[in-house]
Amino acid sequence: MAALSRTAKNSAVATALCRTAPLLARVAAVVARRVLMLAVLLAVVFAAVELLPGDAATATAERGESAADVAARRHLLGLDRPVWERLWDWMTALPTGDLGTSARGEKVTDLLADPFPNTLLLGVSAFALTVAASLVLGCWAAARPGGLTDRIIGHVATSAFAVPEFVVSVALLLVLSLWTGWLPAVTVTGADGAPATWTMLIMPVLALVIPQTGWNTRIVRGALADQAATPHVEAAHLDGLPAHQVVLRHALPGAVPAIATGIATSTGMLLGGAVAVETLFNYPGIGSVLAGAIANRDTPLIAGVVICAGATISLVLLAADLIRARVLGVRP
Repeated sequence: MAALSRTAKNSAVATALCRTAPLLARVAAVVARRVLMLAVLLAVVFAAVELLPGDAATATAERGESAADVAARRHLLGLDRPVWERLWDWMTALPTGDLGTSARGEKVTDLLADPFPNTLLLGVSAFALTVAASLVLGCWAAARPGGLTDRIIGHVATSAFAVPEFVVSVALLLVLSLWTGWLPAVTVTGADGAPATWTMLIMPVLALVIPQTGWNTRIVRGALADQAATPHVEAAHLDGLPAHQVVLRHALPGAVPAIATGIATSTGMLLGGAVAVETLFNYPGIGSVLAGAIANRDTPLIAGVVICAGATISLVLLAADLIRARVLGVRP
């Protein structure tokens, strides 16, 4: 009996491994594609900075420095080497966690240690609220197809997405800070480098949530409209079930893959909008770091910001692929 039990357990483990191995292989293939895309993006970043007028040595030069001093700094920064060599050195050091040295001689990892978590806090908060609001509004509109509520939500969502984040930010500053005084106009950091109070997050988060909620509400509404034409949803309507039950129990589960993919693709727009929002609200994130790096032609620092943001977006896209594969039973 013990031998039979061990045989059964070994057989179960082997079966589980056989089922898991193809999924792991597909995930590895997806990760490899994402890594290749990031590598291409980094090559574009290095090339684009190289094409800008001036370089890091001249951009960071102090008043009164001689041409010899600037040339010495250029050599110290490796700017007298071909750009492809600098890219290769930066890429080969990346797996060890080394993001290089900035134009002012500071470690890029140290420069991003505080701002990037702050940007993640802002982005994750905005992302969570966007998902929640989009699902509520999209399902509410889908429960009344063609009705007044559906039309109003559709028009408002389109209008919200059409307004850029910096315009929303200015409007929020006028209404919630300058006119009413309810919220602070700028972000003040504490001793740990994070916003001093949670209220300083409200306007930056709203500035990101409003446009992205408009976009994702349209995605949710469209996915639910596609599901409404499927036989099982039509059968639920014919059975006389309430509209909200039809949407939540029958249409929404089938729409999850399309919704997850659509929301995941908007992550890049959300992080891109965060750069402008952080600048307007003086938020201590990577927005100000990136602006200063571009002004200084600081290629390693720009690449460090890009790799952090790119890795975050890739993880969200991978999660959406896995959700889609899980629900539909297809390759991620």
